[in-house]
This record gives sequence, structure tokens and C-alpha cells, in this order.
Amino acid sequence: MGKKDGLVSRGRYELKYRGDQCLNCGHPLDASDKYCPNCSQANSTKKLTLKDFMDEFFSGLINYDSRLLKTLSALLARPGTITKDYVNGKRVTYTNPFRFLLSLAFLYFLMVTFNNRFASLDQAASKFDGNISVGTPISYNTKSGSFTTDSVSMKNHAANVLAQLDSAEANTQAARKGVNILDSLMVAVNMKKETRDSLLAADPAGYYQTLEAEKSGMDAFSSKMEFFGRMIQMDTLYSFQQAQEKYNVKSSFSNKMAFQFSNSFLKVVRQPGSFINSTISKLPFVVFLFLPVFTVFIWLVYIRKKYTYTDHLIFSFHNQSLLFILLILSLVIDAVFNVSSAAIFITIFSVYLFLAMKKFYGQGTFKTIIKYLFLNTIFTFLAVFTVIMLFTGSVFTY
Repeated sequence: MGKKDGLVSRGRYELKYRGDQCLNCGHPLDASDKYCPNCSQANSTKKLTLKDFMDEFFSGLINYDSRLLKTLSALLARPGTITKDYVNGKRVTYTNPFRFLLSLAFLYFLMVTFNNRFASLDQAASKFDGNISVGTPISYNTKSGSFTTDSVSMKNHAANVLAQLDSAEANTQAARKGVNILDSLMVAVNMKKETRDSLLAADPAGYYQTLEAEKSGMDAFSSKMEFFGRMIQMDTLYSFQQAQEKYNVKSSFSNKMAFQFSNSFLKVVRQPGSFINSTISKLPFVVFLFLPVFTVFIWLVYIRKKYTYTDHLIFSFHNQSLLFILLILSLVIDAVFNVSSAAIFITIFSVYLFLAMKKFYGQGTFKTIIKYLFLNTIFTFLAVFTVIMLFTGSVFTY
């Protein structure tokens, strides 16, 4: 009788270890209760041994793997069916959609970051920075009619510009006057720049106080960004606190933002590859902010259906999980065979999504096509906007 009724189990679940109340929440129990119906803790008074601990660990792992395999098989082989089963109450069989998507998202972006395919951008940036650094001095000599700079490439560019001006000057007297005016303007601009640079190098604190006194609003903010950018390069500033101590900078929100923006922008310029990898690593969090917004449009499109917003959200989670699975397979195949297979798997997902929508919502082919195209258009706009906002925000927080 014991085995038939499931009352006799091995180890700490044997009948002789059953208690009359839960050790966790105090809920009254019967000898037939293997688990507490109130908090789900095992009904056992036996002291936990190492063997018991390992048995429970592997048992839980096997049970999770079983649910994982069932989830994967249903997700891959039966588009839309797994969501229908889940919202209709068949939930213990499958893994939680939220946790499943979270695990896949982290796995995918971990693989992308580990792959470090953008490392070449850092190398290119370092070579460029070695040839033309930020703030390279450029001046125009009116006597010799040439630019002077530390950069060979800038000299060549200046020579081309002057050759074009000389050609125009030879054609008409008006062009000559235009060149003379341009010469005067360039001299004035460079004199002003040289004066500013001299003041900045001689007395950075005084130069900063001038900015505080003479400028306001966005003009002041942009000037402070330029100031901090120059000082970070010239004086090797590492933190806003150092700027406060060296240049008597006020501890205001706008000053902190100006310093952070300048510092982050310089890092992005010097290490674009690392910046892209860092930004990509934030995408798992963005996905869980993006999908609930997109689900609102699914709910509106299928507003006459019996499904709730949460049901539509689960549908989104399942389909996004399938997308991550396909992208992970694409990364593995690309790494093994040195090919680019992302387009193939995106096409597979596009077909899968159409079949999932038709199966889950139970509408005809024509209606599904119209709603499929509309929702994918909305998805594309939202995705592009989200990525732009993410990269823009990352530039100022990197």
C-alpha cells in the first residue's frame, strides 16, 4: 500500500520521519503529507546529512533538465502551442517563461561579449590616435602660404586646399580677394585659439572661473565639456574630485555631468570596440523593458480575443526565447565553420513567428499576415529607437 499511495520514500522522506506540523511555517500536517501544502517545504524531521543534501540537489537538477527539455522541444517543434498550454494552466511541465528568456538572453550576450569581435576597432583607434591626437595644434602661416601641424595627413590636406585656392586665384581677381579674406579670418581664428590655449595651459583654474562668470546655459555646459576634455588629456584627470581640487570647480550637477560626458566620450573614442561590447552586455536588461512596451501593441491588435495582457506577454517571451536560441546556434556555427549564418536563422524565425501567431490566436492566413506585417513594423521602429537610446546613453555613462 505504501508504494502505491506514494507514502514510503527513501532517505529523509520515510514515514518514520514525517512530522505533525511544518518546521518552516507551523502548518498542521498529516503523515500522508510529503510536502507542506502551505509553503511546499518537505515534511521531514530528519537531520540533513551530506548524502541527503546531494540527493536533493541532483533530484532538483534532473527535474529542471526534464522541464527544460520539454520546453525546448515544444518551443522548437510546435510554434504557439507551448504558449497556449501555459496560459491554459499547464505550467509545471515547462520552465517559467520569464526565467527561461532571462537565462537565454544572458547566455547569448555573454557569448557575443566573449567573442570580442570588435577588438579590431580598438586597434584601429589606437593607430589613429597615434597619428592625429585630439587637440592637434594647427596654424596657418600667411607668409609661406602653408599649414603647420604635427600630422602629415593634415599637411597633405592643407596642400590640396591651397592648390585649389591658388587655381581660383589665378582665374579671377575676385577669387584672390576671397582668399585674402579667408587668410585674415583664419589668422584671427588661430590667434584666438592660440590665446585661449595659452591661457588654458598657464592658468586652468582661472580659465575655468572665466567660463563660470561669462557663460550660462548650454553655452556654458558645452564650454565646460571642452575644458574638462582638454584637462583630462593634458593633466590626466581621473575623477571629478580631482578637478574640484585642482581647478576649484563647484560641486554642481551640471559640472559633474559635463565632466562625465567628456570623460566618457574620450573613452569611447579611444576604445570603440570595448564600448560596443560594454553596451551589448546591457541588452538583456533592455529586452525586459522593451518587450512589455511592444506587448501593448499586440494586446491592441488582438483586443477582441479572450487573452489578457499577461497572456500576450508570455507569448512575447516564448517567441523572443526562440529568437535567442536561433542566434546562439548561429554564433556556434559561425565560430566552428567561419561563416555568417545570422540571416538564415533570422529568416527561420520570421517563418516561425508567423506560424506561432496563427496557431496561438487562431485566425486565418490573411488576417494573420496583415497583423504580422503591422506588428513587425512596430517592432522594428521600437527596436531601432531603443538601440539608439541605449548607445546614446552609454556614450555618456561609459
